[in-house]
Amino acid sequence: MTEPLPLLTGLPMTRPAGCPFDPPEELARLRAERPLSRMVFPDGHEGWLATSHALVRTILADTRFSSRYELLHSPLPGEAAMERTPPAPPGLFIGMDAPEHTRYRSLLTGKFTVRRMQQLTERIEQITTEHLDAMERQGPPTDLVAAFANPIPALLICELLGAPYEDRDFFQSHVTKVNELDATPEEKHGAFGVLQEYVQQLVLDKRARPTDDMLSDIAVGDLTDEELTNIGVMLLGGGFDTTANMLGLGAFALLSHPGQFAALRTDPGLADRAVEELLRYLSITHTGMRTALETVELGGQVIRPGECVAVSVQAANRDPAKFPDPDVLDLRRQSSGHVSFGHGAHQCLGQQLARVEMRVAFPALVSRFPTLRLAVRPEEVPLRTDADIFGVHRLLVTW
Repeated sequence: MTEPLPLLTGLPMTRPAGCPFDPPEELARLRAERPLSRMVFPDGHEGWLATSHALVRTILADTRFSSRYELLHSPLPGEAAMERTPPAPPGLFIGMDAPEHTRYRSLLTGKFTVRRMQQLTERIEQITTEHLDAMERQGPPTDLVAAFANPIPALLICELLGAPYEDRDFFQSHVTKVNELDATPEEKHGAFGVLQEYVQQLVLDKRARPTDDMLSDIAVGDLTDEELTNIGVMLLGGGFDTTANMLGLGAFALLSHPGQFAALRTDPGLADRAVEELLRYLSITHTGMRTALETVELGGQVIRPGECVAVSVQAANRDPAKFPDPDVLDLRRQSSGHVSFGHGAHQCLGQQLARVEMRVAFPALVSRFPTLRLAVRPEEVPLRTDADIFGVHRLLVTW
Protein backbone atom coordinates (compact mmCIF):
# COMPACT_ATOMS: atom_id res chain seq x y z
CA MET A 1 0.00 0.00 0.00
CA THR A 2 1.32 3.43 -1.00
CA GLU A 3 2.14 5.70 1.93
CA PRO A 4 0.20 8.98 1.97
CA LEU A 5 2.18 12.09 1.11
CA PRO A 6 3.26 14.37 3.97
CA LEU A 7 0.71 17.13 4.47
CA LEU A 8 1.83 20.76 4.55
CA THR A 9 -0.05 22.75 7.15
CA GLY A 10 -0.35 25.95 5.15
CA LEU A 11 1.52 27.90 2.51
CA PRO A 12 5.15 28.77 3.41
CA MET A 13 5.18 32.56 3.80
CA THR A 14 8.23 33.47 5.93
CA ARG A 15 11.01 34.99 3.85
CA PRO A 16 14.64 34.40 4.92
CA ALA A 17 16.10 37.01 7.26
CA GLY A 18 18.30 39.53 5.50
CA CYS A 19 17.10 38.43 2.05
CA PRO A 20 13.94 40.47 1.43
CA PHE A 21 13.69 39.55 -2.25
CA ASP A 22 13.99 35.78 -1.81
CA PRO A 23 11.00 33.44 -1.50
CA PRO A 24 10.51 31.35 1.66
CA GLU A 25 13.30 28.78 1.86
CA GLU A 26 10.86 25.91 2.30
CA LEU A 27 9.60 26.45 -1.25
CA ALA A 28 13.02 25.57 -2.67
CA ARG A 29 13.16 22.43 -0.54
CA LEU A 30 9.70 21.36 -1.68
CA ARG A 31 10.56 22.07 -5.33
CA ALA A 32 13.58 19.79 -5.04
CA GLU A 33 11.92 17.00 -3.04
CA ARG A 34 8.26 16.94 -4.13
CA PRO A 35 7.26 19.77 -6.49
CA LEU A 36 3.60 18.78 -6.18
CA SER A 37 2.84 18.57 -2.46
CA ARG A 38 -0.31 17.95 -0.46
CA MET A 39 -1.32 21.03 1.52
CA VAL A 40 -4.05 22.11 3.93
CA PHE A 41 -5.55 25.47 2.95
CA PRO A 42 -6.65 28.01 5.60
CA ASP A 43 -10.30 26.93 5.28
CA GLY A 44 -9.39 23.29 5.92
CA HIS A 45 -9.49 22.20 2.29
CA GLU A 46 -6.91 19.54 1.43
CA GLY A 47 -5.37 20.43 -1.90
CA TRP A 48 -1.95 20.83 -3.48
CA LEU A 49 1.00 23.17 -3.84
CA ALA A 50 2.97 23.28 -7.11
CA THR A 51 6.49 24.72 -6.93
CA SER A 52 8.38 23.76 -10.11
CA HIS A 53 8.42 25.92 -13.23
CA ALA A 54 7.28 23.06 -15.46
CA LEU A 55 4.33 22.11 -13.24
CA VAL A 56 3.18 25.70 -12.70
CA ARG A 57 3.15 26.44 -16.44
CA THR A 58 1.36 23.18 -17.16
CA ILE A 59 -1.38 23.84 -14.60
CA LEU A 60 -1.91 27.44 -15.71
CA ALA A 61 -2.33 26.37 -19.33
CA ASP A 62 -4.48 23.27 -18.70
CA THR A 63 -8.21 23.84 -19.27
CA ARG A 64 -8.96 20.96 -16.90
CA PHE A 65 -8.16 23.44 -14.14
CA SER A 66 -10.66 26.20 -13.37
CA SER A 67 -10.29 29.86 -12.39
CA ARG A 68 -13.91 30.18 -11.27
CA TYR A 69 -14.03 32.02 -7.98
CA GLU A 70 -16.64 29.78 -6.40
CA LEU A 71 -14.43 26.69 -6.93
CA LEU A 72 -11.25 28.18 -5.53
CA HIS A 73 -9.77 28.02 -2.03
CA SER A 74 -7.34 30.78 -1.10
CA PRO A 75 -3.96 29.44 0.06
CA LEU A 76 -3.03 32.82 1.56
CA PRO A 77 -3.36 33.46 5.30
CA GLY A 78 -5.91 35.84 6.75
CA GLU A 79 -9.49 35.82 7.91
CA ALA A 80 -10.83 36.32 4.39
CA ALA A 81 -9.20 33.06 3.27
CA MET A 82 -11.63 31.21 5.52
CA GLU A 83 -14.59 32.43 3.46
CA ARG A 84 -15.75 30.91 0.18
CA THR A 85 -15.92 33.40 -2.67
CA PRO A 86 -19.19 33.69 -4.58
CA PRO A 87 -19.26 33.39 -8.38
CA ALA A 88 -17.70 36.31 -10.24
CA PRO A 89 -20.25 39.03 -11.05
CA PRO A 90 -20.90 39.87 -14.73
CA GLY A 91 -17.81 41.39 -16.32
CA LEU A 92 -15.24 40.26 -13.73
CA PHE A 93 -13.88 37.69 -16.15
CA ILE A 94 -10.65 36.84 -14.31
CA GLY A 95 -12.87 34.69 -12.09
CA MET A 96 -14.49 32.86 -15.00
CA ASP A 97 -13.67 30.05 -17.44
CA ALA A 98 -14.39 29.80 -21.16
CA PRO A 99 -16.68 30.63 -22.87
CA GLU A 100 -17.59 33.55 -20.57
CA HIS A 101 -13.95 34.44 -19.96
CA THR A 102 -13.19 34.31 -23.68
CA ARG A 103 -16.15 36.54 -24.61
CA TYR A 104 -15.21 39.32 -22.21
CA ARG A 105 -11.47 39.12 -22.78
CA SER A 106 -11.86 39.29 -26.57
CA LEU A 107 -13.54 42.69 -26.17
CA LEU A 108 -10.40 44.08 -24.54
CA THR A 109 -7.50 42.21 -26.14
CA GLY A 110 -7.23 44.69 -29.01
CA LYS A 111 -6.94 47.56 -26.55
CA PHE A 112 -3.74 46.14 -25.01
CA THR A 113 -1.68 45.02 -28.02
CA VAL A 114 2.09 45.54 -28.05
CA ARG A 115 1.74 48.19 -30.76
CA ARG A 116 -0.93 50.15 -28.90
CA MET A 117 1.00 50.08 -25.65
CA GLN A 118 4.23 51.16 -27.36
CA GLN A 119 2.35 54.14 -28.76
CA LEU A 120 1.99 55.30 -25.14
CA THR A 121 5.78 55.50 -24.70
CA GLU A 122 6.02 59.25 -25.30
CA ARG A 123 3.25 60.00 -22.80
CA ILE A 124 4.83 57.68 -20.22
CA GLU A 125 8.15 59.47 -20.72
CA GLN A 126 6.41 62.81 -20.08
CA ILE A 127 4.71 61.54 -16.93
CA THR A 128 7.96 60.01 -15.65
CA THR A 129 9.98 63.16 -16.35
CA GLU A 130 7.40 65.34 -14.59
CA HIS A 131 7.57 63.22 -11.44
CA LEU A 132 11.36 62.99 -11.45
CA ASP A 133 11.49 66.79 -11.89
CA ALA A 134 9.22 67.21 -8.88
CA MET A 135 11.33 64.78 -6.89
CA GLU A 136 14.49 66.72 -7.71
CA ARG A 137 12.88 70.03 -6.76
CA GLN A 138 11.72 68.60 -3.44
CA GLY A 139 15.19 67.33 -2.67
CA PRO A 140 16.28 64.42 -0.50
CA PRO A 141 15.34 62.50 1.43
CA THR A 142 12.14 61.42 -0.28
CA ASP A 143 9.82 58.44 -0.32
CA LEU A 144 10.26 56.87 -3.74
CA VAL A 145 6.94 55.05 -3.44
CA ALA A 146 4.98 58.27 -3.00
CA ALA A 147 7.06 60.33 -5.43
CA PHE A 148 7.64 57.79 -8.21
CA ALA A 149 6.23 54.27 -7.91
CA ASN A 150 2.60 55.11 -7.10
CA PRO A 151 1.82 58.23 -9.14
CA ILE A 152 3.18 57.14 -12.53
CA PRO A 153 0.92 54.08 -13.05
CA ALA A 154 -1.96 55.83 -11.26
CA LEU A 155 -1.90 58.78 -13.65
CA LEU A 156 -1.59 56.55 -16.69
CA ILE A 157 -4.47 54.22 -15.78
CA CYS A 158 -6.62 57.27 -14.95
CA GLU A 159 -5.92 58.70 -18.40
CA LEU A 160 -6.57 55.37 -20.13
CA LEU A 161 -9.90 54.86 -18.36
CA GLY A 162 -10.92 58.51 -18.29
CA ALA A 163 -10.99 58.68 -14.48
CA PRO A 164 -10.16 61.99 -12.74
CA TYR A 165 -6.59 61.87 -11.44
CA GLU A 166 -7.59 63.83 -8.34
CA ASP A 167 -9.55 60.72 -7.27
CA ARG A 168 -6.39 58.60 -7.14
CA ASP A 169 -5.96 58.58 -3.35
CA PHE A 170 -9.59 57.53 -2.94
CA PHE A 171 -9.44 54.52 -5.24
CA GLN A 172 -5.86 53.56 -4.29
CA SER A 173 -6.85 53.16 -0.65
CA HIS A 174 -9.75 50.86 -1.54
CA VAL A 175 -7.71 48.82 -4.02
CA THR A 176 -5.12 48.33 -1.27
CA LYS A 177 -7.78 47.20 1.20
CA VAL A 178 -9.12 44.59 -1.25
CA ASN A 179 -5.62 43.06 -1.47
CA GLU A 180 -4.72 43.13 2.24
CA LEU A 181 -4.30 39.70 3.82
CA ASP A 182 -5.33 40.95 7.27
CA ALA A 183 -8.54 42.61 6.06
CA THR A 184 -11.75 40.92 7.15
CA PRO A 185 -14.21 39.63 4.55
CA GLU A 186 -16.50 42.54 5.45
CA GLU A 187 -13.69 45.05 4.88
CA LYS A 188 -12.75 43.49 1.55
CA HIS A 189 -16.36 43.34 0.32
CA GLY A 190 -16.93 46.88 1.52
CA ALA A 191 -13.87 48.24 -0.29
CA PHE A 192 -14.82 46.39 -3.48
CA GLY A 193 -18.37 47.74 -3.22
CA VAL A 194 -17.07 51.31 -2.91
CA LEU A 195 -14.94 50.79 -6.04
CA GLN A 196 -17.98 49.44 -7.86
CA GLU A 197 -20.01 52.51 -6.91
CA TYR A 198 -17.20 54.80 -8.05
CA VAL A 199 -16.73 53.08 -11.42
CA GLN A 200 -20.49 52.74 -11.97
CA GLN A 201 -20.83 56.52 -11.84
CA LEU A 202 -17.88 56.78 -14.22
CA VAL A 203 -19.62 54.36 -16.61
CA LEU A 204 -22.85 56.37 -16.52
CA ASP A 205 -20.87 59.52 -17.30
CA LYS A 206 -19.15 57.81 -20.25
CA ARG A 207 -22.49 56.59 -21.59
CA ALA A 208 -23.87 60.13 -21.47
CA ARG A 209 -20.72 62.03 -22.50
CA PRO A 210 -18.11 59.78 -24.18
CA THR A 211 -14.52 60.99 -24.13
CA ASP A 212 -11.30 59.74 -25.71
CA ASP A 213 -10.57 56.85 -23.36
CA MET A 214 -10.83 53.07 -23.12
CA LEU A 215 -13.95 52.98 -20.96
CA SER A 216 -15.81 55.20 -23.43
CA ASP A 217 -14.69 52.94 -26.30
CA ILE A 218 -16.17 49.79 -24.81
CA ALA A 219 -19.24 51.62 -23.46
CA VAL A 220 -20.63 51.93 -27.01
CA GLY A 221 -21.06 48.15 -27.24
CA ASP A 222 -23.80 45.93 -25.86
CA LEU A 223 -22.32 45.42 -22.40
CA THR A 224 -24.60 46.21 -19.48
CA ASP A 225 -23.74 48.89 -16.94
CA GLU A 226 -22.95 46.14 -14.42
CA GLU A 227 -20.58 44.39 -16.83
CA LEU A 228 -18.82 47.65 -17.69
CA THR A 229 -18.54 48.57 -14.02
CA ASN A 230 -16.84 45.31 -13.04
CA ILE A 231 -14.51 45.43 -16.04
CA GLY A 232 -13.59 48.98 -15.04
CA VAL A 233 -12.92 47.97 -11.42
CA MET A 234 -10.68 45.14 -12.62
CA LEU A 235 -8.71 47.42 -14.97
CA LEU A 236 -8.41 50.18 -12.37
CA GLY A 237 -7.04 47.85 -9.71
CA GLY A 238 -4.83 45.80 -12.03
CA GLY A 239 -3.45 48.84 -13.82
CA PHE A 240 -2.32 50.48 -10.62
CA ASP A 241 -1.43 48.09 -7.82
CA THR A 242 0.82 45.58 -9.55
CA THR A 243 2.87 48.08 -11.56
CA ALA A 244 3.22 50.43 -8.59
CA ASN A 245 4.62 47.63 -6.46
CA MET A 246 6.96 46.50 -9.23
CA LEU A 247 8.36 50.02 -9.52
CA GLY A 248 8.82 50.37 -5.76
CA LEU A 249 10.24 46.91 -5.07
CA GLY A 250 12.24 46.97 -8.31
CA ALA A 251 13.91 50.22 -7.28
CA PHE A 252 14.72 48.68 -3.88
CA ALA A 253 16.27 45.66 -5.63
CA LEU A 254 18.40 47.85 -7.90
CA LEU A 255 19.58 49.96 -4.96
CA SER A 256 20.45 46.76 -3.09
CA HIS A 257 22.54 45.55 -6.06
CA PRO A 258 24.79 48.51 -6.96
CA GLY A 259 26.45 46.61 -9.81
CA GLN A 260 23.10 46.05 -11.49
CA PHE A 261 22.06 49.67 -10.85
CA ALA A 262 25.29 50.83 -12.54
CA ALA A 263 24.81 48.42 -15.45
CA LEU A 264 21.39 49.84 -16.26
CA ARG A 265 22.61 53.42 -15.84
CA THR A 266 25.52 52.98 -18.23
CA ASP A 267 23.61 50.86 -20.74
CA PRO A 268 19.94 51.93 -21.14
CA GLY A 269 19.73 49.31 -23.88
CA LEU A 270 19.46 46.76 -21.07
CA ALA A 271 15.97 48.04 -20.25
CA ASP A 272 14.03 45.20 -21.89
CA ARG A 273 16.06 42.45 -20.26
CA ALA A 274 16.20 44.35 -16.96
CA VAL A 275 12.41 44.51 -16.75
CA GLU A 276 11.98 40.80 -17.48
CA GLU A 277 14.66 39.89 -14.95
CA LEU A 278 13.14 42.08 -12.24
CA LEU A 279 9.74 40.53 -12.95
CA ARG A 280 11.24 37.05 -12.59
CA TYR A 281 13.41 37.82 -9.59
CA LEU A 282 10.74 39.63 -7.55
CA SER A 283 7.56 37.71 -8.55
CA ILE A 284 5.33 40.18 -6.74
CA THR A 285 2.10 38.31 -7.53
CA HIS A 286 3.61 35.36 -5.78
CA THR A 287 0.86 32.72 -5.52
CA GLY A 288 -2.08 31.81 -7.72
CA MET A 289 -4.65 29.03 -7.62
CA ARG A 290 -6.63 26.68 -9.86
CA THR A 291 -9.17 23.93 -9.13
CA ALA A 292 -9.33 20.60 -10.96
CA LEU A 293 -12.54 20.02 -12.91
CA GLU A 294 -11.73 16.36 -13.50
CA THR A 295 -9.16 13.78 -12.48
CA VAL A 296 -5.71 14.93 -13.58
CA GLU A 297 -2.51 12.88 -13.36
CA LEU A 298 0.38 15.28 -12.97
CA GLY A 299 3.88 15.10 -11.58
CA GLY A 300 3.37 11.48 -10.57
CA GLN A 301 0.29 12.39 -8.50
CA VAL A 302 -3.45 12.16 -9.02
CA ILE A 303 -5.40 15.38 -8.50
CA ARG A 304 -9.09 14.72 -7.92
CA PRO A 305 -12.01 16.86 -9.15
CA GLY A 306 -12.65 19.74 -6.77
CA GLU A 307 -9.11 19.79 -5.37
CA CYS A 308 -7.48 23.20 -5.47
CA VAL A 309 -3.84 23.66 -6.48
CA ALA A 310 -1.87 26.65 -5.23
CA VAL A 311 0.68 27.59 -7.88
CA SER A 312 3.81 29.23 -6.47
CA VAL A 313 4.91 31.79 -9.05
CA GLN A 314 7.91 32.80 -6.93
CA ALA A 315 9.12 29.21 -6.63
CA ALA A 316 8.64 28.62 -10.36
CA ASN A 317 10.58 31.76 -11.24
CA ARG A 318 13.49 30.64 -9.03
CA ASP A 319 13.59 27.10 -10.44
CA PRO A 320 17.22 26.23 -11.34
CA ALA A 321 15.94 23.73 -13.90
CA LYS A 322 14.72 26.75 -15.92
CA PHE A 323 16.93 29.62 -14.75
CA PRO A 324 20.60 28.91 -13.86
CA ASP A 325 21.70 30.60 -10.61
CA PRO A 326 18.09 31.72 -10.07
CA ASP A 327 18.75 33.56 -6.81
CA VAL A 328 21.14 35.96 -8.56
CA LEU A 329 19.75 39.23 -9.98
CA ASP A 330 21.37 39.54 -13.41
CA LEU A 331 19.93 42.22 -15.70
CA ARG A 332 21.73 40.67 -18.66
CA ARG A 333 19.98 37.33 -18.15
CA GLN A 334 17.58 36.04 -20.79
CA SER A 335 14.55 35.67 -18.52
CA SER A 336 11.92 34.75 -21.09
CA GLY A 337 9.56 32.06 -19.90
CA HIS A 338 8.99 33.48 -16.42
CA VAL A 339 5.42 33.21 -15.12
CA SER A 340 5.10 36.57 -13.39
CA PHE A 341 2.24 37.48 -15.73
CA GLY A 342 0.77 34.00 -15.52
CA HIS A 343 0.48 31.66 -18.47
CA GLY A 344 -2.24 30.36 -20.74
CA ALA A 345 -5.70 31.84 -21.33
CA HIS A 346 -5.63 33.91 -18.13
CA GLN A 347 -2.22 35.50 -18.75
CA CYS A 348 -2.27 39.14 -17.60
CA LEU A 349 -4.18 41.27 -20.07
CA GLY A 350 -2.24 44.44 -19.21
CA GLN A 351 1.25 42.94 -19.27
CA GLN A 352 2.40 45.01 -22.26
CA LEU A 353 1.29 48.23 -20.56
CA ALA A 354 3.22 47.28 -17.42
CA ARG A 355 6.30 46.45 -19.47
CA VAL A 356 6.29 49.79 -21.30
CA GLU A 357 5.88 51.70 -18.02
CA MET A 358 8.83 49.89 -16.43
CA ARG A 359 11.03 50.11 -19.54
CA VAL A 360 10.66 53.87 -19.38
CA ALA A 361 10.63 54.44 -15.61
CA PHE A 362 13.61 52.39 -14.39
CA PRO A 363 16.23 53.74 -16.85
CA ALA A 364 14.92 57.29 -16.33
CA LEU A 365 15.27 56.95 -12.56
CA VAL A 366 18.85 55.64 -12.57
CA SER A 367 19.91 58.13 -15.25
CA ARG A 368 18.45 61.17 -13.49
CA PHE A 369 19.79 60.19 -10.06
CA PRO A 370 23.10 58.34 -10.62
CA THR A 371 23.99 58.67 -6.91
CA LEU A 372 20.60 57.45 -5.69
CA ARG A 373 20.87 55.34 -2.55
CA LEU A 374 18.80 54.21 0.41
CA ALA A 375 18.36 56.77 3.19
CA VAL A 376 17.75 53.97 5.72
CA ARG A 377 19.28 50.58 6.37
CA PRO A 378 17.84 47.86 4.07
CA GLU A 379 16.30 46.05 7.04
CA GLU A 380 14.38 49.24 7.91
CA VAL A 381 12.50 49.28 4.60
CA PRO A 382 8.90 48.24 5.42
CA LEU A 383 8.03 45.31 3.19
CA ARG A 384 4.49 44.80 1.98
CA THR A 385 4.06 41.25 3.22
CA ASP A 386 0.50 41.91 4.40
CA ALA A 387 -1.01 41.68 0.91
CA ASP A 388 -1.34 39.19 -1.92
CA ILE A 389 0.97 41.46 -3.95
CA PHE A 390 4.50 41.79 -2.57
CA GLY A 391 6.15 45.20 -2.44
CA VAL A 392 7.32 47.98 -0.16
CA HIS A 393 5.16 50.44 1.77
CA ARG A 394 7.83 53.17 1.73
CA LEU A 395 11.30 53.54 0.24
CA LEU A 396 13.24 56.45 1.67
CA VAL A 397 16.09 57.48 -0.65
CA THR A 398 18.67 60.20 -0.94
CA TRP A 399 21.23 61.28 -3.57
